[in-house]
Amino acid sequence: MNLIARNTFDNEQDSVLYNRIAWRLLPFLFVLYIIAFLDRVNVGFAKLQMAADIGLSDLAFGFGAGVFFIGYCLCEIPSNMMLQKVGARFWITRIMVMWGLLSVSMLFVQTPNQFYVLRFLLGMAEAGFYPGVVLYMTYWFPSHARSQGMAWFNLGIAMAGVIGSPLSGWIMQTFAGVAGMAGWQWLFLLEGMPAVILGIVVFFYLDDRPGKVHWLSTEQNDRVVRQLAEQRRAQEQDGAGHNFRAAFVNKDLWRLIYVNFALLCGTYGVSFWLPQIVRNLGIQSLTQTGFIAAIPFAVASVVMILVSRHSDRTRERRWHGTLCNLASAAGLALAALFHDQPVLSLAGLSLAMSGGLAGFCVLWALPGVLLTGTAAAAGIALIATIGNLGGYASPFMMGWIKQSSGHLEYGLYVLAAMTVLGALAMSGVKPPSSRQSQPLARASTI
Repeated sequence: MNLIARNTFDNEQDSVLYNRIAWRLLPFLFVLYIIAFLDRVNVGFAKLQMAADIGLSDLAFGFGAGVFFIGYCLCEIPSNMMLQKVGARFWITRIMVMWGLLSVSMLFVQTPNQFYVLRFLLGMAEAGFYPGVVLYMTYWFPSHARSQGMAWFNLGIAMAGVIGSPLSGWIMQTFAGVAGMAGWQWLFLLEGMPAVILGIVVFFYLDDRPGKVHWLSTEQNDRVVRQLAEQRRAQEQDGAGHNFRAAFVNKDLWRLIYVNFALLCGTYGVSFWLPQIVRNLGIQSLTQTGFIAAIPFAVASVVMILVSRHSDRTRERRWHGTLCNLASAAGLALAALFHDQPVLSLAGLSLAMSGGLAGFCVLWALPGVLLTGTAAAAGIALIATIGNLGGYASPFMMGWIKQSSGHLEYGLYVLAAMTVLGALAMSGVKPPSSRQSQPLARASTI
């Protein structure tokens, strides 16, 4: 099975080479992101029990869930610059071990203020993981294969929902009271430790860059280094920025920043509040809540792979991304409109999550085309930094609307409007003039 579709490449030799790289890196990175996303959003399940135990209101939960992203955003650009300097192997190990230990520490929370502090520190610890992996992809894959690479990586979000939602519900229901600990405390313990363990594995498994890796032949090492160097040179000739300043003056990059912000608002707005949305549909069992909450993620996991393959095969990004944003907006509006009808509401949430996650795959294939070198490291981190403020704004906004009006669905309408604006921003991204001039370097018709 090819993780990167054969028709993505111009010859069989490249297909074999980059699929070999894909099989080495992508399944492992996929597992890491499952753990990362699960530790980021499992607080949504924990709320179902811990809110009463520590006196956490809906507004306080929304603030605490979102304050993670303040810490995350403060450290994202410095983290990505450090990854470029010291290498992915060491830096991703550091990130994972620290966030795993802090995630486990959440079991000791006894007050809302402690909840806020640990969520903030968790964001600081995890900062740089996602943009670091995006940057890491540019070291290994030509730009016209990165949408699929990002799809397999982002599949971790979907699988965190498919696996994590039922698992979280089961842990909280099964372990409640064991060893004198509440179910939500066991949740943080059992879902935080894998990050520490896998973080140590990262140091021994990942290679910083191609060139002398033992799992590629000398010829394959030379080929990938040469091809990617040629592609970077071609991109710079076509106007791709390569210095630090270029990341901040590129208009298309700022459009992508808003697109990422809007998509993250929708994704996290749904992810953090999905257990509560399902509970509002009349489902009381934690285990059943988990299985039903997994449905939107399961649908999205299929859609994102199909969309990314089509985007890479056609080497087109702008309209794929625009349509994904519109689909997500339509799904959010549908879920809000039919909030009291379980089947239609879940269908809307599934469409919203599918459009959002597929949109990420297309979006994150673009920074490595618009920018190279130091500019790519800074630009990728800048997109993630400002975009991830959506992870703060969205849960807080949803909590405030629910507490003020009593209607969680009103928040979904706001998210839908923001995502429509994301579609408009994506449609304005313009292709560089001649980036299709060379076979490998014809990275993307944006």
